[in-house]
Amino acid sequence: MSAAPCPADPAPDCARCSRLHEFIAGWRVREPDWHNAPVATWLPPEGASGVRLLIIGLAPGLRGANRTGRPFTGDFSGDLLYATLTRHGLAEGVFESRPDDGLRLKGVAITNAVRCLPPENKPTAAEINACRPFLVETIRRMGDLRGILTLGKIAHDSTVRALNARLAEHPFRHGATTEIDGISIISSYHCSRYNINTGRLTPEMFERVILDAKRIVLADKR
Repeated sequence: MSAAPCPADPAPDCARCSRLHEFIAGWRVREPDWHNAPVATWLPPEGASGVRLLIIGLAPGLRGANRTGRPFTGDFSGDLLYATLTRHGLAEGVFESRPDDGLRLKGVAITNAVRCLPPENKPTAAEINACRPFLVETIRRMGDLRGILTLGKIAHDSTVRALNARLAEHPFRHGATTEIDGISIISSYHCSRYNINTGRLTPEMFERVILDAKRIVLADKR
């Protein structure tokens, strides 16, 4: 008998990674009103079938997605990401940094390579590998997917591995685009406060990457 397929999102009390499971359990005691669980992929209203661009970050932030339950919601990185997506027609509504703000994605889905909060925002290689089957299944369900925007090297490398490709042939480089099985992979430094404050990534650099991704996914490849 074949094994049941992996779901696209972990169960609320997923224990694949004991360190992350225990870390979240501690925050459930400290902040019982927070989400404190794996964070599911955020889809547009039409679901996975309507996704042309998938944006993949590293992992939920402590007071961001781990608190609110929605990717990139509640911290600085979401402020920049959603403002840029909205400005270029890839989201609509008003982003107010909470999951019930009414913001809607347009042809875009947003997820993380690791779905649970890691201590100090640093998942181990084993934890990244353990969570990858969810990323594989997330991508598999998006039948009209044309592009993936990876935010940071960990997200990029996990995406390349999820697509069964070799990292040496698809290295991470900010602003670069490569293609795997007909899907364009666009790479960017993560839109974190640290990267913005240090100048590694500027809002203008990030906007150019979003525009490149939009151009690619709206092009008629068929």
